Amino acid sequence: MLRVRVPLTGGSVDRSYDVVVGYGAINQLESLVPDGTKRIAVVTQEGIPSGWALPTFDVETYFIGRGESSKSLATIETLTRGFAEQGITRHDLIVGVGGGMVTDVAGFAAASWHRGTPVVHVATTMLGMVDAAIGGKTGVNLPEGKNLVGAYWQPSGVVCDLSALSTLPPRETRCGLGEMAKYNFLTGDDLLSMDLEQRIARCIEIKVEIVAADEREGGRRALLNYGHTLAHALEIASGYQLAHGEAVAIGLIYAAELAFELGRVEQARVDEHRRVVGEEYGLMATPPAGVDIDELVRLMRRDKKALNGLTFALDGPDGVEVVNDVDEVAVRTALARFVQ
Repeated sequence: MLRVRVPLTGGSVDRSYDVVVGYGAINQLESLVPDGTKRIAVVTQEGIPSGWALPTFDVETYFIGRGESSKSLATIETLTRGFAEQGITRHDLIVGVGGGMVTDVAGFAAASWHRGTPVVHVATTMLGMVDAAIGGKTGVNLPEGKNLVGAYWQPSGVVCDLSALSTLPPRETRCGLGEMAKYNFLTGDDLLSMDLEQRIARCIEIKVEIVAADEREGGRRALLNYGHTLAHALEIASGYQLAHGEAVAIGLIYAAELAFELGRVEQARVDEHRRVVGEEYGLMATPPAGVDIDELVRLMRRDKKALNGLTFALDGPDGVEVVNDVDEVAVRTALARFVQ
């Protein structure tokens, strides 16, 4: 069993917490419950295996819908009204059990309830383990874009029980691999030489290092959005028929194509992205047929990272970095040869 510490010591309160990783990690859940907790609200979805028990607490379970349409302010209202009936106070606990959507929603509900109630995440998908459950970014969607309403709210702990991965359908596994592929380009680590457990643990360590250095995405943390600018646009344009991790895989290759168009990388680096994403991880390498370039550009302008014009995390001679005000002609040229 591995415990990765997320060090967050800025300010007057030490908000550091542990991420417990390994087979059977769910047995460590109770050790992450803050002292003084009496009531626990579990936010999850039907069909997600539990495998946990918290018999010494007053526990109520709330089931939210599946799909991005349920990642909404309406869901937050339903949850928080339930918290009111249960009598949840800011000294109690919210537990999110599920994939990235569940932990995003549970985290935002916790951040909103009584202006901040502790939350612990139990990640049951690879995407949740290597990305969504760690780092304190929470939020819900609007029709105008993904994750436009949210808050930074760090959990009190995270459980990544690798046993849950054996229950995932193939598409959920692909989604996790899309996020995992991102980490291959953020460091010089040879992640592909590691077994799955080592790879997940290393991805967590990489994210923890970045989050600890830049909790609120003032600079370096934005690198974790590598591949995400086009990915979020593709998700919306497809009516969420394209899942997040699938879209990130495509976005990674597009980011390399755009970097090439801007003269930041050579063709060999683009080929490396295609090899890792398409061959090593076996993921979709091009957008679905029929997507509209004008719509994608419009949606990318709405991306929450866009401070000055079109903003991308792009590879370059010094590695991946955030580039603001990217030339729209270059964006469209790269899209034109990328979109079928």
